[in-house]
Amino acid sequence: MRVMVIFGGRSGEHEVSLASARAVIAGLEGRHEVVPVGITREGRWLLGGDPMRELEERRAADGETSRAGLLPATSPAQLPASLEGDVVFPVLHGPYGEDGRLQGLLEMAGVPYVGSGVLASAVAMDKITMKKVFAYHGLPQVRWLGFSRERWARDRETITREIERSLGYPCFVKPSNLGSSVGINKARDRESLTSAVEEAASLDRRIIVEAAVDAREVEVAVLGNENPDVSVPGEIVVASNDFYDYEAKYTEGKSELHVPAPVDEGIKEEIRRVARSAFEALDAAGMARVDFFLERGTERLLINEINTIPGFTPTSVYARLWAASGLPYERLLDRLIELALDRHGRESVTST
Repeated sequence: MRVMVIFGGRSGEHEVSLASARAVIAGLEGRHEVVPVGITREGRWLLGGDPMRELEERRAADGETSRAGLLPATSPAQLPASLEGDVVFPVLHGPYGEDGRLQGLLEMAGVPYVGSGVLASAVAMDKITMKKVFAYHGLPQVRWLGFSRERWARDRETITREIERSLGYPCFVKPSNLGSSVGINKARDRESLTSAVEEAASLDRRIIVEAAVDAREVEVAVLGNENPDVSVPGEIVVASNDFYDYEAKYTEGKSELHVPAPVDEGIKEEIRRVARSAFEALDAAGMARVDFFLERGTERLLINEINTIPGFTPTSVYARLWAASGLPYERLLDRLIELALDRHGRESVTST
């Protein structure tokens, strides 16, 4: 197969994308012809040569980069003249890669690609819309409120009182459209709530606030199209951070993944059932990681979110969960390509 791997991008998760792409490329080489395609922080597409090296050199020249949301484009995006390959493997986390925009471009080009389509990608990326879909399907989740930064600017006192009345402290404040825990803060009082909302509003035009629960964090990996499989669950244990934030996710020693998660069989089955329901509710395809809270004391299961392009190194949660389920990394990559081609073939028949 000729596999075009696209990575980098304007998102604040640019660095995570490079790490994932290096692993995906290494896992495909030797069995497939890999065509690496990088996207700079300014939105310029890099074809030919060594785009990974060029992006890494740009990173070194720029010094330490910000994780603050969407990086501003300094020039118009330059798109490739053609998207050549048997299949595209997008490894772009966050806005402009995971949120349906790239998927729309690939749909217009008629190119098969790994992962969810435009609708599921967009809904999963926007936490407010995602939670509305989960609520419609009766999936259990924490109490939450969503609002725009324009509404916050107009009437922050009313919103603050609403949060205090319906959610209370502590609570978590998040940008609606970012991943990798970028811009997430825990608020314990009115002062820290205001500060957290201001930070989230600087990163996104919509903000979500969620009630905090005393819970364990459990995740599963989903693989498939119409009849998806669900991996064994794993539990995230944070060593020192207050919650599973960006530092805990990407700093060595800050968190551990226990696979399989030490929960009883009944809970494992419920986790798999809800994960499959969430995947199907969004009409997701190919892959997704589904994150849960398991409340201490009650064992109440609450779905947190679904991630349609999870981190993709061999040590990332998604790959480790499938390895523990009997599917090694290289075979996982091949299976995702098979699913992409199968979905493209089915949708091509539907559209003719």
